[in-house]
Amino acid sequence: MKIIIVGAGEVGFHIASSLYLNNDVVVIDIDEDACARADELDVQVIQGNGANVSILERLINDADLLVAVTGSDELNIVTCTTAKLISPLHKQLKTMARVTNPDYIDRPVATRTQVGIDVMICPELALASEVAEILSMPSAIDAEVFADGKVKMMEFVVSDESDLVDKKMKDLDLSECCIVSALYRESNIIIPHGDDVIHKGDHVVVIGKSDAMMDIGNLFAGHTDSVKRVLIIGGGTVGFYLAKLLEKSNTSIKIIEKNLDRCESIADLLPKVLVLKGNGTDIHLLKEEGVQDMDVVISVTDSDEKNLLCALLSKQLGAKKVIVRADHLDYVPLFELVGVDRAVSPREATINEVLKLTMGTGIEALTMIEGEKAEIIEYIASSTSKVTGKPLKNVPFPEGALVCMVVHKGDTFVPRGNYIIKEGDRVLVFLLPSAHQKVERLFK
Repeated sequence: MKIIIVGAGEVGFHIASSLYLNNDVVVIDIDEDACARADELDVQVIQGNGANVSILERLINDADLLVAVTGSDELNIVTCTTAKLISPLHKQLKTMARVTNPDYIDRPVATRTQVGIDVMICPELALASEVAEILSMPSAIDAEVFADGKVKMMEFVVSDESDLVDKKMKDLDLSECCIVSALYRESNIIIPHGDDVIHKGDHVVVIGKSDAMMDIGNLFAGHTDSVKRVLIIGGGTVGFYLAKLLEKSNTSIKIIEKNLDRCESIADLLPKVLVLKGNGTDIHLLKEEGVQDMDVVISVTDSDEKNLLCALLSKQLGAKKVIVRADHLDYVPLFELVGVDRAVSPREATINEVLKLTMGTGIEALTMIEGEKAEIIEYIASSTSKVTGKPLKNVPFPEGALVCMVVHKGDTFVPRGNYIIKEGDRVLVFLLPSAHQKVERLFK
């Protein structure tokens, strides 16, 4: 595919580095330093305005996808709209725009085809939704939903007190509609077999029917009380949207925000939330507001370094669990290494959506596990897919791939070897990068 990326910042650079090996990638940015960094990759780099018609006209005729991820919502929208208007009618160019202003979008991912945008994504809303999913299962450190909410993926850390330590996988008392798809141990991803033994500290990835996942957490992490008290540091887009999602539950929510006008705005819009003007690094304020009694402290300011400091400070003062926003993807593993329970990046959602677009038809959802060490992809089987009409045991799935769940006409289950995939089935596959291309060919 020929892919045009407008914006060579942190997101644009990571998208380019993920795609340039197997695609013809062009990067456009007006900033000289950003262009110089992108030039380190094997991509074509153009310094200029990505919405400039003369620049786009030189590139658009044979382009398959345009991704606009600059720091300006309006520029991203205009770029996509312009590209659609000037692209050849026969080409079917796909466009994607990143936006941060909730005025343009009311959910993490949407379509705006009426203005020429196939995918519009708000990473901040996606991040807030992800954190809300994690909080719905107190013992989980990661959570994703698939198949319109019918399937849920959760990642747990096996605690010292868990009864599963030193148990074999085949001895687990899991519901029939749940499956352990992976173990993450000492930087290695393992697709487990029956005789594999669980160690304390293992990260366990479980995929299952959503309503059956509620009892899974205690099995891996020991008994964990539900989340009743939450402190959010930072009242920006992420903090506000997260509080709005949590407000629907019986959770007691406090927000610390340094800007007075923003405090007043949040207080008016979210009357059930206690909004405090202050700094998340103020030890006296944290103590006064009972950080030591908090079930979860979530730091989502626009500074990675401040988020880390607030989280570690809260942890030191007694908070049970800390979650931080990390805009720099490289910081995610580092933050978790120094004591943060979970670091989440709004940029991962954008990158996942772009990767989904580059894989063609049939892919409904994609999420990365442990950085980019593994993926979970939701496919829809078509009449021409090589997997359709065959028992699973006869489909040549490569090593490093595991079919976890199937949704057939609303019924969700873990498929066995004799199950025959039908046209229209939603199939969730856990796979290592080495198996990606072979699995993709099976579903084409």
